Order: sequence, then C-alpha cells, then structure tokens
Amino acid sequence: MLEMTPNLNNEEPLYLQLYNYIKAEIQNGKIRAQSKLPSQRSLAKHLQISRNTVEAAYQQLLAEGYVISKERDGLYVVDLEKGYFQGGPHHFEPQLATQQKQERPAIKYDFNYGDINLKDFPFKIWRKLSMQSLDEEQAQLLLYGDPQGELELRNYMASYLYESRGVQCSAEQIVIGAGLQFLLGIVCNLIGRNELFAMEDPGYYRVRYLFKDNGIKVKPIPLDEHGIHIDPLRNNNIKAVYVTPSHQFPLGTVMPISRRLALLEWAKEEDAYIIEDDYDGEFRYAGKPIPALQGLDSSDRVIYMGTFSKSLIPAIKLSYMILPRKLMDLFHQNNYYVQTVSRLHQHTLQLFIESGHWERHLNKTRNSYKRRYEALVKSIHQTFGENGKIYGASSGLHILLEPNNKMTEEELIDTAKMAGVKVYPTSIFYANPLVVQPAKVLLGFANLAEDEIDTGIKLLNNAWFNSSTMT
Repeated sequence: MLEMTPNLNNEEPLYLQLYNYIKAEIQNGKIRAQSKLPSQRSLAKHLQISRNTVEAAYQQLLAEGYVISKERDGLYVVDLEKGYFQGGPHHFEPQLATQQKQERPAIKYDFNYGDINLKDFPFKIWRKLSMQSLDEEQAQLLLYGDPQGELELRNYMASYLYESRGVQCSAEQIVIGAGLQFLLGIVCNLIGRNELFAMEDPGYYRVRYLFKDNGIKVKPIPLDEHGIHIDPLRNNNIKAVYVTPSHQFPLGTVMPISRRLALLEWAKEEDAYIIEDDYDGEFRYAGKPIPALQGLDSSDRVIYMGTFSKSLIPAIKLSYMILPRKLMDLFHQNNYYVQTVSRLHQHTLQLFIESGHWERHLNKTRNSYKRRYEALVKSIHQTFGENGKIYGASSGLHILLEPNNKMTEEELIDTAKMAGVKVYPTSIFYANPLVVQPAKVLLGFANLAEDEIDTGIKLLNNAWFNSSTMT
C-alpha cells in the first residue's frame, strides 16, 4: 500500500485535507503516474478515519481527473503533463511556493456566492425587536421550545409561503431547524438510511457529502436544458431525489411545467419522495416568480425546504422544511428531536414579519440584487463581448461565466487571484468526471456594489485575455 501520512487537524473538513494532501503528492510526483491508490477501507483503517471521509476525498480527485477508476480494480493516478506543477516532481520547492503565495496581491473583489448584502440589513429595527423578545414578559422564550419551532412563526410562514411560492401546507407540517444540513439529516432518518437517494449532477456538493456522511447511497442523475432526467430514476429502487427546480444549482436553469409533472408522476408511481430545495426562490428578476413544485403535488410526495439565510441573515441559521403527512407522523414518533434554533431569534423574526418589516425588507433586497445582477450581466457583455458566455436564468445570487480562452478552471481561478479577484470553481459540483468542455467559473454578486462588480469584471478580462480594457 502507498504510504500516506497526512497531518490531519480539526481546522477544516477531514475529506478536504486528505484530498488536498493526495492532490499535492500527485502534482509534485511523490505519488507517481499509474500508481494504484489504497482501497477506501485500508486507507481509512490506516489513518483511523471514517470510510466516508476517504470516499469523499477520492470522489473529488476522480471528478477533477487526477485519478481514473478501473472497474473492479480501483483508482489509478493519471499521467499528468511533465513539469506543469511547480517545475516538475524533481524541482518541487515548497518554500518557493509559499513565497509566491505571499506575493499574490490581496483579494479586492470577491465574487463569493455565499455572501449577502449586509448594507441593506435593517440593524436598528432588528435590534429593537430583539430587545422586545428579551423583555421579562417573554421570559418563557428562555426555556426550551417546540421541536418544530414556534407555532406563531410557523403560522406566519404557512401564509407567506402560500402567497409567495404557492406552497400548500399547514403550520403543523412545518419544521424549523438550524440549517439545511441539519434538516436533511432528519430527512435521512425519516426516509431511511438504507435507501437509495438520487440528486442532480451537477448539484450542491455539500448535500452530496451530507448524504454520504449519513450512510446514504447516492445516485447522480445527469441534467439537460430542462433539469433532471426522469428515465434514470425509473426502476432503480430510488426512494428520494434532491432537486432545485426553481433555480438549479449551480447551472441556474428553471424546470418547466412538463418536467415537473413528470417528476411528480415518477414519485407517485415509485412511492418515492422529492426533496425540493428552494434556497433562493425569492429572487427572480424577470417575469413572475416560479411557483414551487410542492404546490403542484397532489400525492403528498414533496418535501419542501427553504431558508432565511439568503433573504435575511445567514448567522441565525433559520431554515425550514414542510413534510408530507406520512413523514410528519414519523417525525412525531421520533420523540428525541429537540429545538435547534434560538427561540429569541424565532420570536424576533415573528415580530419582524407581523409588523410588516419583512415584506419591506424583502422588496428592498430583491430590487438591490436585481440592480447588481443587471450590472454584472451588462459589464460582462460590454467587457468580454463574444469572449464570455453567461449561464443561469434571471434569478438567484450567482451566475456561471465561461471565458472563451481555453484556460482550465484552475488557470482561470489562479490568474484571477493574481489580479486581486476571487472567483469560484464549478467542478466541485459534479459527482462524475466532467466530459471535455470549456471551463466555467461561478460568480456571486450579492455583496459587491455595482461599481465594484464592473471593476472586478474588467480586471478578470484583463487577466484572462491580457487585454487593455482597464482604464
């Protein structure tokens, strides 16, 4: 077995540390081409970590093309172009690499797709309502609350979701929890950890890893221009499929009504569930909002999931799901579930909604993000011209950009950093290795002003095409 001795710590996910270690060893030639990687079981035992952790690291190496899979044999290191990484395996100088990293200019424009615009947040109003929640008359809020969340807040949410997203539910079906990952863990429990789940490919990689960490077998399903394919879901004993139909992450496509109805029919025929993640459904900049898939469901097969992280603030970790009645009954039978979101935050949000501040804040935020989206698209068209292709519908808080310069994803990201701009990879969202296609990067725009967006795009164009467009 190849000797692997990574220095693992608790500062970042173990799978990511292991992936980075093996990738670096391949790049600098210490793990040579055609070498066979240890089996997941043997490496997990050697490093005393979980097999799921090793599998996640291996899957990322496979997705990026550092290794290939030989059926019934294992993973083998590919033959990389000689001398491409750090001067080749015989000239690897860690000190020089560190020095080069330090000499990189500071990031001035970060197109982070996880950020929101904090300047629009009503700090004074939220502070005032938070103090009201801490009033002695509300002393019961300092005690443990309902595992499903505060009933008053759930009543408001049921009405809001019906009016804004066409969701059909009662407050009794809503479960409030500390983030998508926590709630998906509950879903895994309710549906069964021995069942086969499916999800979009590409899709949100954190969800893929969460399923695997919960022992769930995941089947990646490819997409077309209308969203997830239905045929691969049939006759595979798939019990649940995770989708983002209103704004596919990361491609940004919208699932049309015909595909939605076909997906619902599949769930009915197969006695399966659809996990609908509507993470940024409030933000659509052209036409009417796309109704939720759950609102079309007449067979009670859709688990609807949403969050206040994008529309309010991420820090309160306030997400929610709407369970079909059968799963809601199972939730109540599992009496070990407890409240995970602060009752004070829940009550503050309730006051924020019932006083009308929520609707005003959402309208302000939606208009603000629309201006940023339009500024981003306009800047790309004007600066890149035919050299830049945009992917993504007129919604959400990010786009994909495909520069026509034949650079790899790694080259695009690295040259952008040298120009003081941070953009993000798309390869991490694929469960299966990418077919040969032009590289794309992901650009979020929520926390950049319009002039910052324009300057950042010009810097990217200059870095990627060595143009003279900067003024």
